[in-house]
Amino acid sequence: MTKSKSKALTPASSKEGKAESRALYDLIMQSLDDDQAQDIVSIPLEGKSNIADHMVIAEGRSTRQVAAIAQKLAERVKQAGGEARIEGLANADWVLIDTGDVVVHLFRPEVRSFYNLERMWAVGEDAEPEAAEA
Repeated sequence: MTKSKSKALTPASSKEGKAESRALYDLIMQSLDDDQAQDIVSIPLEGKSNIADHMVIAEGRSTRQVAAIAQKLAERVKQAGGEARIEGLANADWVLIDTGDVVVHLFRPEVRSFYNLERMWAVGEDAEPEAAEA
């Protein structure tokens, strides 16, 4: 791996980068809503982690829906000029979509409750993770 990272793989740091990061976040949230993802939670990571600016956790009712949501989301991000790497699509119990500034976790409900990422990332926090508005 080279020392220089592409802009899409690192969290935004400039004003322009912040605007692009926000546009990407809005695109992802709209895509999840359009594809009827359920129980969408957004956890702001800026200042807490250098992996991304936001982590979004959502679920689908079945492996088929989880896979479809993930594929559509990746397509929309790529059509908007971004990058999207997908892990876990073969089983579609837990699919990770890394878009650089936003990391998306899509689960089946049982798998989500087992791993409980929201609790892990909210440890030591004064506030609960943000529930996305429908």
